[in-house]
Amino acid sequence: MTGAETDPARRADVTAIRALLEESRAAWKRGDGNAYGRCFTDDATDVTFVGTVYHGGQEIGRAHQALFDGFLKGTELTVEIIGVRFYGPDTAVALTRGDVGTSRPKRLGKLATYTVVRETDGRWRIAAVQKTQRRRLMEAVSFRLQPATRPASL
Repeated sequence: MTGAETDPARRADVTAIRALLEESRAAWKRGDGNAYGRCFTDDATDVTFVGTVYHGGQEIGRAHQALFDGFLKGTELTVEIIGVRFYGPDTAVALTRGDVGTSRPKRLGKLATYTVVRETDGRWRIAAVQKTQRRRLMEAVSFRLQPATRPASL
């Protein structure tokens, strides 16, 4: 857990952010693109791990509905929050690991950085998410060849 997660003044915000990501995960599992899109701000940016960029909650929801009706049908999104950092009272960054599949995978192969904001209605929503496929072999080679590139939190 990060300092923000143990700070009593931030505990309610961290709980709300966890609930937001759970809400998005539940919408994904139901295959409900509209509900998924409502987790995002009107001007949100979603950068998928394949590099597709979607703009705005409405477009994100519409595109995901097509995905849920197609090759993502019956899948679920697994999200584990690694940590939450706050940048002022209404902005936070949540680093997560996760994956997509028909059941919870044994190894979570993707990382995502969520920028979340508290909107004027008091609700936290996703303003941006960047997803990246983790390349463990490439990491291992890089760390072996250049040990100074190994992050402290591996």
